[in-house]
Amino acid sequence: MDAFSMASMTDIIFLLLIFFMISSTMVVPNSIKVTLPQSEQKTAVKPLVRITIDDRLNYFAAFGSQREKPVSFDEITPFIKEAYAKEPETFVALYADESVPYKEIVRILNIAGENNFRMVLATRAR
Repeated sequence: MDAFSMASMTDIIFLLLIFFMISSTMVVPNSIKVTLPQSEQKTAVKPLVRITIDDRLNYFAAFGSQREKPVSFDEITPFIKEAYAKEPETFVALYADESVPYKEIVRILNIAGENNFRMVLATRAR
């Protein structure tokens, strides 16, 4: 093989490696048990901030590999802002039980919109 084809093969392998790294999912421990709504695909981003709403409308927050801790609704914005200060490229994942009223989910989405947080809704695959 000549040098050009070796370089091209290396580029292809490198691109495949990047593709699989980006498309793979990271398992994040979530100790709060919620039944996520179903969707066609499981959430595939790697969030560092997790906001969880359980079936009794209790709020929990975690950053990185921390365990979820109970928070009030008013503590969510400062918690996420602090996380963004540490890691500005982070995603915030909302884990809401499927029985949570839509208005509660919208409250969290409003926080994200007002502060330009990148947010995803966690779901489970069918």
